[in-house]
Amino acid sequence: MLINAELLLQYQRCKRRTFLDIHGDRSQRDAPNELLRKLQQDKIAHQMSALAQMTYHQPDYSYGNWEKAEKATLELMERGVEYIYKGVLLANYSEAYTLLSRPNLLVKQPGQSSFGNWMYVPASIELGKRPKQEYQVVAAFHTQVLATVQGVVPDTALLILRTKNSNYFVDLFKWMPRMQQILEAFIEVLELPNPPEVFISRQKCNFCHWYSQCYAVAQSEKHLSLLPGVTPLRYTQLQDVAITTLESLANTSPSTLENLLGFDQKVAPKLVVQAKSALEKRPLLLPYPLSIKEITFTAPIELYFDIEAQPDLDLDYLLGVLVVDRLANTEKFYSFLADKPEDEELIWQQFLDLVWQYPEAPIYHFCAYEFDTVKRLAKLYNTPYASVRPVLNRFVDVYEQLTQSVALPIESYALKAIARWLGFEWREKEASGAKCIYWYDQWLETGDRTLLEIIQSYNEDDCRATHRVKDWLVNFFQDEYGLQLA
Repeated sequence: MLINAELLLQYQRCKRRTFLDIHGDRSQRDAPNELLRKLQQDKIAHQMSALAQMTYHQPDYSYGNWEKAEKATLELMERGVEYIYKGVLLANYSEAYTLLSRPNLLVKQPGQSSFGNWMYVPASIELGKRPKQEYQVVAAFHTQVLATVQGVVPDTALLILRTKNSNYFVDLFKWMPRMQQILEAFIEVLELPNPPEVFISRQKCNFCHWYSQCYAVAQSEKHLSLLPGVTPLRYTQLQDVAITTLESLANTSPSTLENLLGFDQKVAPKLVVQAKSALEKRPLLLPYPLSIKEITFTAPIELYFDIEAQPDLDLDYLLGVLVVDRLANTEKFYSFLADKPEDEELIWQQFLDLVWQYPEAPIYHFCAYEFDTVKRLAKLYNTPYASVRPVLNRFVDVYEQLTQSVALPIESYALKAIARWLGFEWREKEASGAKCIYWYDQWLETGDRTLLEIIQSYNEDDCRATHRVKDWLVNFFQDEYGLQLA
């Protein structure tokens, strides 16, 4: 059986995924989504940009014909060419396993090897901006196979990242032993009769083609990973004290958890209440909620603010504001949209002009991004601090207020999960912040204005969802505290 670097990389992210990639029913895999395809396109573009500075050779072979591919690669290495793109190297690991290395580049260096007075080092061209562990382990994997082929271990391996100073040299003295440990553990997982236990970590799982299958398993088992706040570390700690179900967690004294790794006097009681909320299917006040002075109020005029951004361009291209006038009983949505990246400064000024029309109105948003972005745009466009500070002072983070006070019977505290629990629905059913990134890229490429209209609709619904969540929170506080918050 062949073990390649991609399997080893994915194993570091999820043990279950690599088992399913080898043994699972491929017909059960999810189709790639638009953002995943975009990431793949971005990675290819980054590779081509890095290669544009080089004169390289590429071995001639068809995908899957690895013996022919290795022979063609070895011929180039024996010739001593400077750069080899998409070379293929093989190394026997055991009777059952062969290591297949396909580094993005093999780079010629001075030294002694089986080829003569030169040797090669592997280079990986990665889309990330920092040298993650998984990248360095993969570089060590390529190095091990390369050392078997050329008869000498390189001093280093190279990562070409997406930063100004893009070249990073891997410390092989550190990462070769670590890679060996991971490789052995990976093989042990492959030889299990059943896949490893499911664990849903949405940030990591959302792009995986096994997500739907794993999520269905987790739901059927009522797995604790579906409970907000249960991280892999905390889950391991809970297992160690025989807490493996919602019922057992809900009936646990917080003092039992407080001294466990990953817990403290605040996390432990919050997680217990979260489990009770899920079991009882109703919202519950947390043990340490906001004080009366800190909780949100209803104002005569309220602004709801949401941003759409394109991170690759460092661009905030849509600033959406919903103006709710409770006295006049009106709602009006303003969509400040940058048709092209250079319009960002224009929409920033339009946003400021609008919010200054309502100098007393609180500005509600969900999570810290909007607050941080206003500070960034003010600095970028040299907006006087005196003009921005009063605006920032009016910001109210609905997410922070809610998560500090209430446990909800939901699997995630993302805006969509909370608002949908309240009965709110987005007009674009499949829309998401990630898809908006893809759609804006497509708009820049195609000029299809319907893409912008979809993004604007989604952004407006985000503002309206924030409004719905905030109003619910006010009513909840009112019921809990017996106050009229107006």
